[in-house]
Amino acid sequence: MSLRVIEITAPAGYADTLTALAEQHEMIDVFSARSADMDGSRCIVRVVCDMNCVQAYTDAVQTAIGRGEAWRAVTFKVEGTVPDYEPDTAGNKPAFDTGAASREEIHEEVARNSELDSTYLILTALSGVVAAIGLLNNNVAVIIGAMVIAPLLGPNLAFALGTALGNHALMLKSMMTNVIGIGLTIVLGVVIAFLWTEDFDAPELLSRTRVGYDGIALALASGAAAVLSLVSGLSSALVGVMVAVALLPPAIAIGLMLGAGNFDAAFGAATLLGVNIVCINLAAQTVFVVKGIRPRTWWEKKTSTASLGINFGMWLVLLVALVGAIAWLKVPVVPFHLIERVTEAAESTVAP
Repeated sequence: MSLRVIEITAPAGYADTLTALAEQHEMIDVFSARSADMDGSRCIVRVVCDMNCVQAYTDAVQTAIGRGEAWRAVTFKVEGTVPDYEPDTAGNKPAFDTGAASREEIHEEVARNSELDSTYLILTALSGVVAAIGLLNNNVAVIIGAMVIAPLLGPNLAFALGTALGNHALMLKSMMTNVIGIGLTIVLGVVIAFLWTEDFDAPELLSRTRVGYDGIALALASGAAAVLSLVSGLSSALVGVMVAVALLPPAIAIGLMLGAGNFDAAFGAATLLGVNIVCINLAAQTVFVVKGIRPRTWWEKKTSTASLGINFGMWLVLLVALVGAIAWLKVPVVPFHLIERVTEAAESTVAP
């Protein structure tokens, strides 16, 4: 069900305006009353509408009331209604017909998942430990368990949303959260590698040190699917797991291989992690733009357009560089000590 309830509290003089705007946007149900507090100087307007109408109505309310008045709009998701709601598919389409939740709903969901707090750090550490154990023991079930609790999806989606909205504060906060989360995972992998007494040749671990062009397609599809589920108001838990698959294992693999002294494998894992981060952000920003998740005012749109241009260019340049790294990794490299042995053998063969 894609119904929403919007409850607006504002000065009593705006009651008729808010009701008229609700009727103009063809809301399913409208209720208006004066507040019993403050001598009736406030009003409450509650509307029921389709999810697609939320953005257009809240933007119209914000334009009508402006910033000088004390008002607030709160949006609730409807879990059920009696009688059943049957959308009128034959009628006019809503003004904001993009099939997307409002930018405020998306911002609240994404910003909450990008907070750098104790919960984020603990979940990152726990998922890193579980992932390391799963990789070293070649246990796919344990790796999947680590992916479920990994919180690395939130900061990447928050950065993409901050870019689409031109919200530099959200971009900076999410980038810091992402860097600290991945850095913590890598450091944890190095520590675990020092404590590990067996070999580092498990197939699940080695598979995270190699990257191919199919990994680019996987990361692009995962990032796009995650944002589509988010803006459509659907649960992103399953898609979040898919994206965590692409971020957590290579991050912990970097630390494990660094601790083992295998720098070539660590570079391969770092390349895989870089490809996934770039592709996820590139796909997420593209979906946000296509779905019309943009700021309301023209000056905010101008700022977001500049941010989008810069970030799109940056991600594309990084993607090209990583594709080059993938091509370089696919070239067989002969270790230097083997080259010396071949040279000595050749010299001894031709020596008189």
